[in-house]
Amino acid sequence: MQIIVRAMVLFLFVWFVTRAMGRKELAELSSFELILLVAVGDLIQQGVTGDDRSVVGAMLAVTTFALLTVGLSYLQFKFSKLRPRLEGTPVIVVVHGELQNDALNVERLTADDVQDAAREQGIPDLAEIRMGILEADGKFSFLREDDVRKSPGTGELTT
Repeated sequence: MQIIVRAMVLFLFVWFVTRAMGRKELAELSSFELILLVAVGDLIQQGVTGDDRSVVGAMLAVTTFALLTVGLSYLQFKFSKLRPRLEGTPVIVVVHGELQNDALNVERLTADDVQDAAREQGIPDLAEIRMGILEADGKFSFLREDDVRKSPGTGELTT
């Protein structure tokens, strides 16, 4: 029972820490940060199982983490009002080529971060962006000013 309680406490702690770190940091891990995450995983394992090196102890810890992960997923699915708290919400960082500095400050992003992400998606100039969004998973989505789509069912072009 002690392993289950420790696993629950550390699961919630890791969830909180990853939410506090921010989206950008988790979406763009450097090799050093990846090594740190592996080390954190080892430290968590030691904290969860303590001196218990049994197979059953490890299975209890992994099962507890898995059940808590499924539980959070179910809560997000069943209760849409909890979803923003549990997984975050997209943030608009560019509107009609203009950086949204308040949003950048909250997300700890620089103009260079946004420009780099735009260039990775083939957009050389922020002026070409109608809307830039930092998604809940830390990735950027960009809509170009010249994006034209057909309105469903009408055949009319919309922007």
